[in-house]
Amino acid sequence: MTRAFVTGISGQDGTILAGVLAAEGVEVHGLVRSADEADSHRQHLPDGVVLHEGELTDRARIAELVDAVSPDEIYNLAGISSVAYSWEHPALTGEVSGLAPVGVFEAAARLQERTGRPVRVLQASSAEIFGRPERSPQDEGTPIQPISPYGAAKAYAHQMAGIFRDRGLHVATCILYNHESPLRPTTFVTRKITAAAARIAHEGGGVLTLGSTDVRRDWGWAPDYVDAMTRALRHPTADDFVVATGLTHSVAEFVEAAMVHAGVTDWESHVETDQAFVRPADAAEQSGDATKARELLGWVPTVSFEELVGRMVDHDVALLRDAR
Repeated sequence: MTRAFVTGISGQDGTILAGVLAAEGVEVHGLVRSADEADSHRQHLPDGVVLHEGELTDRARIAELVDAVSPDEIYNLAGISSVAYSWEHPALTGEVSGLAPVGVFEAAARLQERTGRPVRVLQASSAEIFGRPERSPQDEGTPIQPISPYGAAKAYAHQMAGIFRDRGLHVATCILYNHESPLRPTTFVTRKITAAAARIAHEGGGVLTLGSTDVRRDWGWAPDYVDAMTRALRHPTADDFVVATGLTHSVAEFVEAAMVHAGVTDWESHVETDQAFVRPADAAEQSGDATKARELLGWVPTVSFEELVGRMVDHDVALLRDAR
């Protein structure tokens, strides 16, 4: 039986991935930071998933767990998930999202050397490594030039993945563009928007406060992107893969789609802007070219932008209805 170790198993992608792997018959092990996190998230995971406590930044603990679990597949999905948070905590972001993945790679390489069998690793990279790219859409050859602490940390881990790959470890990376689902917390702008649309429709009024609504992003459906991760990790040759839809929409378009789907036709009257939500530095537009993933992995996105937004709004409408 294939055995997998997933860091960040309590996040959106980790939760989805655990379900996919368990359905395949994979023995799934996951990293959580505490017993409280394990208890609170266990209900969201399939039966049989084994949770282990530890900090991603504790290299000795990670090495101990990887050696004890002895996984065939490692998915490193843990890390700081907010660009805004990274500006407030740049050093911590560097430790968690930049240095800690190298500890995972080291542990995998040592396990492979000790057992003599291959260990496959997937590093969740990010479009933020490209910063303000000079060309659009971006592909695997786009220069890496991050403009935020988050992007810089992800860039270091991304480049270290390539270095360990050259040393004989099967490390694939997925350069993930924005991907969403109802599992996103409301600290993410997309879920903040869909929750507000549901609330405004439910209450007949209210306000949604945002930063810049002109920023354009390439939004996809999270389960599609998790599918790309498993394909990339299991591809015969470890490589870097951009995972994106190739289509961009502004934050304003996301708001409009959410509000209209919820039944709020005068949506603009419910939106306010606040400079406090504007990031110190932000790319005006991010768009990915996933040709390589399509041709080598057979991967294609299956959910349109409109359907993605609609599914998230429907989820938040149902939450309000069930709370009555």
